[in-house]
Amino acid sequence: MDASSSSFLSAIQASELLTGTVAMAIPKSAVITTPSFLSRRPPPLIVSSVRIEEKTRNSNTRPTTSGTSRPASSTTALPPATKSSTTRKSPANDRRVVEPNQPTMMFNVLEDVINNFIDPPLRPSVDPRYVLSDNFAPVDELPPTECEVIQGSLPSCLDGAYIRNGPNPQYLPRGPYHLFDGDGMLHSIRISQGKATLCSRYVRTYKYTLERDAGAPLLPNVFSGFNGLAASAARGALSAVRILAGQFNPANGIGLANTSLAYFGNRLYALGESDLPYAVRLTSNGDIETLGRHDFDGKLLMSMTAHPKIDLETGEAFAFRYSPVPPFLTYFHFDGNGNKQADVPIFSMTRPSFLHDFGISSKYAIFADIQIGMNPMEMIFGGGSPVGSDPAKVPRLGIIPRYAKDESGMKWFDVPGFNLIHAINAWDEEDAIVMLAPNILSVEHTLERMDLIHALVEKVRIDLKTGIVTRNPVSARNLDFGVINPAYLGKKNRFVYAAIGDPMPKISGVVKLDVSKGARQECTVASRIYGPRCYGGEPFFVAREPENPEAEEDDGYVVSYVHDEMAGESKFLVMDARSPDLDIVAAVKLPRRVPYGFHGLFVEESDLKNL
Repeated sequence: MDASSSSFLSAIQASELLTGTVAMAIPKSAVITTPSFLSRRPPPLIVSSVRIEEKTRNSNTRPTTSGTSRPASSTTALPPATKSSTTRKSPANDRRVVEPNQPTMMFNVLEDVINNFIDPPLRPSVDPRYVLSDNFAPVDELPPTECEVIQGSLPSCLDGAYIRNGPNPQYLPRGPYHLFDGDGMLHSIRISQGKATLCSRYVRTYKYTLERDAGAPLLPNVFSGFNGLAASAARGALSAVRILAGQFNPANGIGLANTSLAYFGNRLYALGESDLPYAVRLTSNGDIETLGRHDFDGKLLMSMTAHPKIDLETGEAFAFRYSPVPPFLTYFHFDGNGNKQADVPIFSMTRPSFLHDFGISSKYAIFADIQIGMNPMEMIFGGGSPVGSDPAKVPRLGIIPRYAKDESGMKWFDVPGFNLIHAINAWDEEDAIVMLAPNILSVEHTLERMDLIHALVEKVRIDLKTGIVTRNPVSARNLDFGVINPAYLGKKNRFVYAAIGDPMPKISGVVKLDVSKGARQECTVASRIYGPRCYGGEPFFVAREPENPEAEEDDGYVVSYVHDEMAGESKFLVMDARSPDLDIVAAVKLPRRVPYGFHGLFVEESDLKNL
């Protein structure tokens, strides 16, 4: 990254940074050089911020082609541009800048009153100066741009694309902002015959396109905008007025599509659990296009998990949604052609719970009813989030047949102290189910203080005959974002690749676990630390010979984006999954930094051609 300018917002008061009657578009690769949001001391009222602009590498940038999209019969087209706003081009980065119209500016003034006097961002977890510091700061879109392989060579099995999703707010936050509140941006590295091309594009959600065309934020931030009764009432009333004024229609979805991706039914989806999936595709030159919001021929009317489970043998996808109103949990699946099957409402879940992920075996689906759920009392009397922890609640695991038509076969098992956010895998044994998942210790810090979280990967065995649940940790390290060879989903696997929290949400390295070892043994068999102030994200395993049924489970590569905070550079690393040190077999220098994000996916070239 080349710093061509280093100015603006010097010695400005924090309140001025977050307010103003007109929202600002984020400058290219804006980096706020205040302390990391993980720091425990609040910043002074006077802050110094720097904008670092990257030089455009014209020689390597290939022109973007629009291509002809394949519209789906049940994919909602993007809304048209708002005609009442004034549009101009920004000379700095050729980005369209829209001047908000009068009604939008008036509503922005009301929003500023809420952000400054009713609910200012006082806690570090919702203070943009913390949350968007370092490499959490957003970037502009990047058209397909060639990359330099600076070490080794890219294996032929990586021909295709590794795509990672993550939050990247379109506008500088005007008030409270949580890490989970950013607009979804996909960062794709397209690989072909040893060459790599990077592209970064926003998912064109209804929210993104509406706010882009309006020139300002219109929808409230879900995770940070409703902390406390006064804030909830004020922002709820303002949102209602915006709806009545025709500024947005919540029936079109308010999701961010910022969490993950999934490929099934010959379609690629960007996912966020508060909305329907958004179908996307990659063009032949590596660009990313959003096809639209997908409702599966009208059969998916509400939201869907961002963690569906894909059976590579059958092509089926298994999913669910959770809700603040009954039924609090609904299970469903898609056949091998991507057709949605009937919903299975689970009424035996008697109160709303935060269900982010689940497990699937060859016979069962496994759900976790954890100690995080809706907490209206904390919101009303404590000024906290409407989602919070309940220490008096006993966590439990629910087991339902994989192809259940109703919930009659649902069984629940109490598992005190087990709080699952992400599931790694599950499989069947004789009269038992085994699940691998990180257990979140100090679950009360999940949304507020992620730096205090310790995730302990455990092997949980549920005896279906006796009802006895046994648990064994497989590593003492702080590990999350665990993945396996995708071909072993729902089958007994031996190896897990997990990210090392240092602390969360920063990832300092990756470990390989051999979970076939005996009970209460440290299962780490390989690891790689990225280096001083170098942080990555969720690892992803790519098999060397995915079509070979005789291939060893760990015969492949582990890939991840890694950012060097001292050098200000990002790389794409390819590591040998079988080596004891996860040796780097290829490193690609990226033309600009890739912010830290959430979950990714590798899509083979043959599958990309089917999109």
